[in-house]
Formats: sequence, structure tokens, C-alpha cells
Amino acid sequence: MNPLRIVFMGTPSFSLPALQMLHVAGYEIAGVITQPDRPQGRGQIAAAPAVKILAEKLELPVFQPENIREETSVEIIKSLSPEMIVVAAFGQILPKKILDIPPRGCLNIHPSLLPKYRGAAPINWTLIKGETKTGVTIMLMDEGMDSGDILTQQETDIIPGENFGHLQDRLARLGAQLLLSTIDQFIAGAIDPRPQDKEAVSFAPRLTKETEKINWRESAVNIYNLIRGLSPAPGAYSFLNEKMIKIYVAEPLMEETNKTPGTIVEVAKDIIKVATGDGLLLLKEVQLAGKKKMPVQDFLRGYQIKTNAAFGS
Repeated sequence: MNPLRIVFMGTPSFSLPALQMLHVAGYEIAGVITQPDRPQGRGQIAAAPAVKILAEKLELPVFQPENIREETSVEIIKSLSPEMIVVAAFGQILPKKILDIPPRGCLNIHPSLLPKYRGAAPINWTLIKGETKTGVTIMLMDEGMDSGDILTQQETDIIPGENFGHLQDRLARLGAQLLLSTIDQFIAGAIDPRPQDKEAVSFAPRLTKETEKINWRESAVNIYNLIRGLSPAPGAYSFLNEKMIKIYVAEPLMEETNKTPGTIVEVAKDIIKVATGDGLLLLKEVQLAGKKKMPVQDFLRGYQIKTNAAFGS
């Protein structure tokens, strides 16, 4: 049996295990479609997407269309004659004229248990909302946003204290493994695609600066979930003495206080405790604007903070 001819579409590090495993498994990868190089960092130097770097290392042809809906993009994919398209965090919604190209369909790896958390930031919102379980879904794509029929799913417990970076890496590997077994079963006709339950749909919209801003009137647990849902990037933030401080690691403490939310109630050698709407938040790793990320004890050596100072806007 000839190996299945696949076009792979993906952009960030989440996509890498799937591309690597497809390659190792011997599928014929006709081409890799990824986003264009984008300016990054303080110097705004153009940087290649993670998928492009891996694809070039694997000596696979790479295409970087600015807009996947343009006719030139469609013609590129047609010219590659894929039997199947596999998508993992590509970053653009595919139009029907691309979905209709491969006779075996377009499969997508989505890092949630659909229909929960459709959208651009499912892993972030899973943590922000304090979920204890999540998983990956392999779905057959349609023209909607993560609304296609489900092929397979695998659930996993969220590890206590797990942040976005750790969970993303774990789900990327889990999704890639599930993809390989799903392709084989799907091609063999052993899977019946099932529609998503429309009554159970929830969404995970793109993160904004307002999303990332800490509201100290929330409970310590909710703020803790926001922080780990945004760590190591983009980072939850607040302002202290008109300077932005990002908080990457914290711990909720079920200690009562009558202080106004946002007030620093204790400062010691390696301790910053902040009042919230319910409980205290112990800060553990922070970053002052323009400085490096550091443990609180190192931060306090170079930045003086007084009890009763207050975080706010």
C-alpha cells in the first residue's frame, strides 16, 4: 500500500510533534503550509515560525502564503495533490475551496474536548476557567470555527499547578499520537464521524490586554488560574507605582484579610502577599517592565516595596 500523501498545515511549537510523528511514520508529506516570517522581539527582526524551521530540517517543501483564501494559495495546495490535509494550529480558517481538495478530507488537532473551548486560545481558557480535565480532539474540518464532526478524543487530567506552557507541550504530544491512530482507523472506515453537541458549545476567544490584566477583586484562586493560564506567555499583569509588573508564578492562600483588594499585606525577604476579593495571593515569580523574569526574593533585592502599597491600574 502506498503511503498516504499529506499536506501539513501548522505554525507554532504546538504543531511540531504532529509534523515530526507523521514524518517518522512514513507518510508522504507533499508540502508544509505555514504562516509568513513575522517580526519578533525588541529589535522586531523577522523570525521563522517553528514549523518552518522543522520542515526545512526534514527537507520538506515549505509554503508561506499571507492569506490562505487567495487563489494563489488554493492553486499551490491543488498542485501538491494531497489525499489528506492535516492541520495543527495553523492560524487561519480554511475556505471550502481548500477543504474540498483532498479526497480523504481535512483533519484538525484541537487541544480541548470539543465542543468545549472552540476558538483561538483553548488551552489558556481551560486553565483560566479552573478546569480539572481537558484533552485533545481530532475532527473532520468544515467551514466553521472548530465546528466539524468529531473523529476521536482523548481526555487527560490537568496536573495541579500546571501552567499553559506545560499543558500545551503535553497536549501537543497527546494530539500527535492520537492523530496517527485516527488516520489509520479513518482510512480503514473504522470511525463514524459524529456531530458536535450544539448545546454544549463554549468558546475560547483570542487573548487581549484586558484579558491579561489582573482584577484584584476576584478571588485568589481565580487570579491564580489566570496567572497560570497565561504563563510563560503572554503573562498576567498589574501596575505598582505606575510600573507594569507581570506575575508568572503565584499561590492562593485561604487567609482572610480586611484590606482592600490589591493591597500588599506582607513583605519579607522572599514574600509578597497581596489581598484579593477572597483570600491572599503569594507572589513567587515576577517581572518588572524592561527587566528579566525573576523569583520574588531576587526582585525584592533591587526593588523596594512597602506594606500597604497597592496594585492597581
